[in-house]
Amino acid sequence: MSSPKIAIIGAGPAGCMIGRILSLSNIPFTIYESDTSPNYRSQGGTLDLHPGTGLAAMKDAKLWDEFLKHARFDGDYILMADKNLKPFIQMGPSNKLSERPEIDRADLRRILTESLPEGTIKWGHRLQRVEDGNTLVFEHTTVSGFDFIIGCEGAWSKVRSYISPLAKPYYAGVGFHRLAIPDAEHAVPNLCKVVNHGSVFASSNGQRMGIQQLGDGSLHVSWCSRRPENWTQTCGYNPHNIHQVKSAILEEMYDWSPQLREAIEKADEGVCDPKNLYMLPVGWKWKHRRGATITGDAAHLMAPFAGEGVNVAFDDARKLAAAIIRAVQGDGGLDALDKEVQAFEEEMFPRMEVYQRQTDEVTRLWFFSEGAMSDVVPKVMLAHAKAKVPTVLLPLAWGLVNSYWFVKTRLLSGYL
Repeated sequence: MSSPKIAIIGAGPAGCMIGRILSLSNIPFTIYESDTSPNYRSQGGTLDLHPGTGLAAMKDAKLWDEFLKHARFDGDYILMADKNLKPFIQMGPSNKLSERPEIDRADLRRILTESLPEGTIKWGHRLQRVEDGNTLVFEHTTVSGFDFIIGCEGAWSKVRSYISPLAKPYYAGVGFHRLAIPDAEHAVPNLCKVVNHGSVFASSNGQRMGIQQLGDGSLHVSWCSRRPENWTQTCGYNPHNIHQVKSAILEEMYDWSPQLREAIEKADEGVCDPKNLYMLPVGWKWKHRRGATITGDAAHLMAPFAGEGVNVAFDDARKLAAAIIRAVQGDGGLDALDKEVQAFEEEMFPRMEVYQRQTDEVTRLWFFSEGAMSDVVPKVMLAHAKAKVPTVLLPLAWGLVNSYWFVKTRLLSGYL
């Protein structure tokens, strides 16, 4: 078949990955992105790519060598601790054999966008709605004539509303602030030693701090806590004012470790981003609509606490791109494309439900559990195991996790 006219909405990881893989087979497309330019510095923290999903997509996209220039294989150190910095779990740093390297989100976006044919991303196109006939209505223009539209534009996807008008994300009950410490080695040298080029996640009841070291030496700091959905209007301070935000967070952290409090005290004025965290219902699926589909957060929005978001978005991207390529190269016309896309969706639904369920359970455990956080950790470990272990082996996994945690906390460390 001649190549269909394809529109990809969103130049995030999923949209750019789809475009990159399509370009390798000379299948044309246009990406419409609401950002006015590739603002790499606004991309946030760091993430780890996993074998079989994120890393497999980088290889499919022929971007492995470029990825290796920016990947940090010593960046997978993780410390999970309580509010006093007493460790629950420490892992890493490892080596290349582990293949779960870290990369800054900004570097990942740069690699992807710069790998695309020139002119394929139309910056400054904020989609307002999709009308019948696959007509794209932007703030300043309308474009039509597309055979296939792919929604990759995240939580509030307009393509999702076109496919399933009633589907809406729900508030996860957690508010979030992103802060940053530039030149951290000089600003907070002791904290840098604790982070150890990787990540620290500290938890208390309804509260969680994340500290991640980026490739430029800065620290990405996140503060999450249980809050009402309208907290930015009712909190009593300006959530965009760094000085007021730091004062409010430090008041919440009154009994936390001084080293962790320092992450807030030394946060720079350049970054102060508040947001609410939303999710789509676990197991949500839509009735197939010819000529359109969605991937990534648009299809299965999750909170970030299971660490799977970008990886599963990349998995969506590589599988959808492969489906499009099969249809085009098979010369079966738009009917063949529709069948391939529908098969992709049917495969995605159960695959994504596993990660949605995992994320929902982990989020509830970290933020809505009462009592000692040390009792929460083995439950979180088991929630992660459920996503990887066959159902028949879950009783064994439960026994192994609880035995490990008993030995660690009661017999070895004297933690409890």
